[in-house]
Amino acid sequence: MRTLAISLVGVLFFAPKLCAQDYRVLAQNLTQGGFLKAQAKNCQSYKIKEVNAEKAQAGHCTQDGFFIAGFSRDAGPTAELTINYKNGELLSKSLPIKQREYQIDRIEGVPQKTVTPPESVLTRIRQENGQIYAARNHFSEQTFFLTDFIWPAKGRISGVYGSQRYFNGTPKRPHYGLDIAAPKGDPVVAPANGIVRLAHPDMYYSGGTMILDHGYGFTSTFIHLSKLTVKEGQMVKQGDKIAEIGASGRATGPHLDWRINWYNVRLDPAYWVVEGGHKN
Repeated sequence: MRTLAISLVGVLFFAPKLCAQDYRVLAQNLTQGGFLKAQAKNCQSYKIKEVNAEKAQAGHCTQDGFFIAGFSRDAGPTAELTINYKNGELLSKSLPIKQREYQIDRIEGVPQKTVTPPESVLTRIRQENGQIYAARNHFSEQTFFLTDFIWPAKGRISGVYGSQRYFNGTPKRPHYGLDIAAPKGDPVVAPANGIVRLAHPDMYYSGGTMILDHGYGFTSTFIHLSKLTVKEGQMVKQGDKIAEIGASGRATGPHLDWRINWYNVRLDPAYWVVEGGHKN
């Protein structure tokens, strides 16, 4: 029994400890709508808990310990990052989240039927929302999110992330995309490699809609499309044409509404193609 006890003490004494080299930042924008891209060797999983959020969003690390995390539009001033290592150790870091001011537009005298959808389409809307949710929460082990992104279309920025409209005094959902105004039929290309998880020709709100899976819960969404040129399940490469700009769904003119998600956390696409993002 004494020999066994000495052996166990020796194992515990020489067990490797975590050090600073076990966590390194690859890129980050610690702000509302921003992101963290990092590597933690021997990382198994992790989670981000925003100070004002009810639940934490969890994710898995790649085999090499890479991971991506994002912060919501209304994230509070701090977020807690917890990394679970394969040896059972934990690493917790408090992240300061920069707060932003968003553009608010108040519009009065709008016909109520254009503000609230009729009862006849609510079932359709719920079904389409379910399809979008499933596509954004599809887990794959692709690591395309690690690459640099390019613009999916060329044109004037006509709408920014985080802005919000009040119709007749009623707040509507904030705008979670980046709008690029361009003529109908102009090409939309893949901003990074991905797998097409959703290709729908006509959704009630978003019209022609496509979602690309870049791996580990990271997706790009493209809406108001006039034409889809790829199919669900298809692998596309950065720069490949995937669709054409349109004004389908509830749009006032031809443009691309580009959105980025980490699972259900909505991120600002500008931070992926413009250093520092836009000012609004």
